[in-house]
Amino acid sequence: MMLNYLYWKCLDALSFLLNNVIGLFSTKMAVDMSSPKAKQVQDLIKSDKVVIFSKTYCPYCKLAKEVFEKIKEKYTVIELDKRDDGEEIQHILGEITGAKTVPRVFVKENCLGGGSDVKLLYEKGELQKMVA
Repeated sequence: MMLNYLYWKCLDALSFLLNNVIGLFSTKMAVDMSSPKAKQVQDLIKSDKVVIFSKTYCPYCKLAKEVFEKIKEKYTVIELDKRDDGEEIQHILGEITGAKTVPRVFVKENCLGGGSDVKLLYEKGELQKMVA
Protein backbone atom coordinates (compact mmCIF):
# COMPACT_ATOMS: atom_id res chain seq x y z
CA MET A 1 0.00 0.00 0.00
CA MET A 2 2.79 2.43 0.95
CA LEU A 3 4.76 1.54 -2.18
CA ASN A 4 1.69 2.23 -4.31
CA TYR A 5 1.26 5.61 -2.59
CA LEU A 6 4.93 6.50 -3.18
CA TYR A 7 4.62 5.47 -6.83
CA TRP A 8 1.69 7.87 -7.38
CA LYS A 9 3.42 10.68 -5.46
CA CYS A 10 6.50 10.28 -7.67
CA LEU A 11 4.32 10.37 -10.78
CA ASP A 12 2.62 13.48 -9.41
CA ALA A 13 5.97 15.19 -8.89
CA LEU A 14 7.17 14.21 -12.36
CA SER A 15 3.92 15.41 -13.92
CA PHE A 16 4.19 18.72 -12.06
CA LEU A 17 7.76 19.26 -13.26
CA LEU A 18 6.96 18.36 -16.85
CA ASN A 19 3.88 20.56 -16.94
CA ASN A 20 5.80 23.51 -15.51
CA VAL A 21 8.72 23.07 -17.92
CA ILE A 22 6.35 22.75 -20.86
CA GLY A 23 4.36 25.68 -19.52
CA LEU A 24 7.45 27.89 -19.70
CA PHE A 25 7.52 27.49 -23.45
CA SER A 26 3.80 27.53 -24.22
CA THR A 27 1.84 30.65 -25.00
CA LYS A 28 -0.54 32.00 -22.40
CA MET A 29 -4.12 32.38 -23.49
CA ALA A 30 -6.19 35.22 -22.09
CA VAL A 31 -9.36 33.83 -20.53
CA ASP A 32 -12.60 35.78 -20.59
CA MET A 33 -14.69 34.23 -17.82
CA SER A 34 -17.79 36.03 -19.11
CA SER A 35 -17.49 34.40 -22.55
CA PRO A 36 -20.01 31.89 -23.90
CA LYS A 37 -17.32 29.16 -23.74
CA ALA A 38 -16.65 29.86 -20.05
CA LYS A 39 -20.41 29.69 -19.42
CA GLN A 40 -20.50 26.38 -21.31
CA VAL A 41 -17.72 24.98 -19.10
CA GLN A 42 -19.54 26.11 -15.97
CA ASP A 43 -22.73 24.49 -17.30
CA LEU A 44 -20.82 21.26 -17.96
CA ILE A 45 -19.57 21.26 -14.36
CA LYS A 46 -23.16 21.65 -13.15
CA SER A 47 -24.52 19.01 -15.56
CA ASP A 48 -23.82 15.94 -13.39
CA LYS A 49 -22.85 15.00 -9.85
CA VAL A 50 -19.42 13.85 -11.09
CA VAL A 51 -17.72 15.53 -14.05
CA ILE A 52 -14.23 14.64 -15.23
CA PHE A 53 -12.30 16.76 -17.73
CA SER A 54 -9.87 14.28 -19.21
CA LYS A 55 -7.59 13.31 -22.09
CA THR A 56 -7.85 9.81 -23.52
CA TYR A 57 -4.12 9.08 -23.26
CA CYS A 58 -3.58 10.42 -19.72
CA PRO A 59 -2.80 7.80 -17.03
CA TYR A 60 -4.04 10.08 -14.22
CA CYS A 61 -7.34 10.52 -16.07
CA LYS A 62 -7.64 6.75 -16.36
CA LEU A 63 -6.92 6.45 -12.64
CA ALA A 64 -9.67 8.94 -11.74
CA LYS A 65 -12.22 7.14 -13.94
CA GLU A 66 -11.24 3.75 -12.46
CA VAL A 67 -11.81 5.04 -8.93
CA PHE A 68 -15.37 6.12 -9.76
CA GLU A 69 -15.97 2.78 -11.49
CA LYS A 70 -14.80 0.98 -8.31
CA ILE A 71 -17.40 2.78 -6.23
CA LYS A 72 -19.99 2.29 -9.00
CA GLU A 73 -20.57 6.04 -9.36
CA LYS A 74 -21.54 7.20 -12.83
CA TYR A 75 -19.74 10.21 -14.20
CA THR A 76 -19.70 12.52 -17.20
CA VAL A 77 -16.37 12.68 -18.97
CA ILE A 78 -15.27 15.42 -21.33
CA GLU A 79 -12.30 14.21 -23.38
CA LEU A 80 -10.46 17.42 -24.19
CA ASP A 81 -8.15 15.83 -26.77
CA LYS A 82 -11.21 14.83 -28.83
CA ARG A 83 -12.59 18.38 -29.02
CA ASP A 84 -11.56 21.30 -31.21
CA ASP A 85 -12.04 23.61 -28.21
CA GLY A 86 -10.17 21.36 -25.75
CA GLU A 87 -7.25 23.74 -25.23
CA GLU A 88 -9.62 26.65 -24.64
CA ILE A 89 -11.61 24.61 -22.11
CA GLN A 90 -8.37 23.64 -20.37
CA HIS A 91 -7.40 27.31 -20.01
CA ILE A 92 -10.84 28.09 -18.58
CA LEU A 93 -10.44 25.23 -16.11
CA GLY A 94 -7.10 26.75 -15.16
CA GLU A 95 -8.86 29.98 -14.24
CA ILE A 96 -11.59 28.14 -12.31
CA THR A 97 -9.38 25.69 -10.42
CA GLY A 98 -5.91 27.21 -10.44
CA ALA A 99 -4.54 24.23 -12.39
CA LYS A 100 -4.58 23.48 -16.11
CA THR A 101 -3.53 19.85 -15.80
CA VAL A 102 -5.90 16.96 -16.40
CA PRO A 103 -7.85 15.38 -15.03
CA ARG A 104 -9.90 18.07 -13.37
CA VAL A 105 -12.48 16.19 -11.31
CA PHE A 106 -15.62 17.86 -10.02
CA VAL A 107 -18.06 16.39 -7.50
CA LYS A 108 -21.21 18.38 -6.87
CA GLU A 109 -19.58 21.36 -8.62
CA ASN A 110 -16.51 21.28 -6.32
CA CYS A 111 -13.11 20.58 -7.84
CA LEU A 112 -11.39 17.71 -6.06
CA GLY A 113 -8.18 18.07 -8.05
CA GLY A 114 -6.65 15.37 -10.20
CA GLY A 115 -6.31 11.61 -10.34
CA SER A 116 -4.02 11.22 -7.33
CA ASP A 117 -6.26 13.46 -5.24
CA VAL A 118 -9.31 11.36 -6.12
CA LYS A 119 -7.43 8.13 -5.38
CA LEU A 120 -6.31 9.41 -1.98
CA LEU A 121 -9.85 10.52 -1.09
CA TYR A 122 -11.09 7.06 -2.10
CA GLU A 123 -8.44 5.30 0.02
CA LYS A 124 -9.42 7.42 3.04
CA GLY A 125 -13.11 6.62 2.49
CA GLU A 126 -13.91 10.30 1.99
CA LEU A 127 -14.82 10.14 -1.70
CA GLN A 128 -17.67 7.74 -1.04
CA LYS A 129 -19.17 10.23 1.44
CA MET A 130 -18.78 13.11 -1.02
CA VAL A 131 -20.80 11.40 -3.74
CA ALA A 132 -23.52 10.11 -1.39
